[in-house]
Amino acid sequence: MFIGQYEHHLEAKNRLSIPSKFRSQLAKGAVLSQGLDGCLFLYPKATWDLLISKLSQLPLTRGDARSFTRSLSYGAVEVETDSLGRILIPDYLRAYGSIKNTCMIAGAIERVEIWDKSKFDSYMTTVNSHRESVAEKLAL
Repeated sequence: MFIGQYEHHLEAKNRLSIPSKFRSQLAKGAVLSQGLDGCLFLYPKATWDLLISKLSQLPLTRGDARSFTRSLSYGAVEVETDSLGRILIPDYLRAYGSIKNTCMIAGAIERVEIWDKSKFDSYMTTVNSHRESVAEKLAL
């Protein structure tokens, strides 16, 4: 399970240090992909495999299913952490996430989200402004 948020800086050559608390869960491989809401998703390989299995069950005849599956798979890459716990973020994913220098790395239960800090701050301001009404709708 991934929880918490951490601020890190994108290093030279597009390397990003993954928080040590997340590294053990990514040790058997990971997949970095285009996410939703303007962030990147980082999945443990086993979780990614389950997601892809579910997506492959969607009907090929539905345009929205094809589009969503494509957006995840076209923009995905397998990544490994180096000896310092860093991953390489390809240019196309860095551009997709508008990631410049300072990143927020946030645990989202089954995945890690990587955000440009300014985009993360803006998103969280919006989310926090109506979180009670969302909680009521979800009836948690």
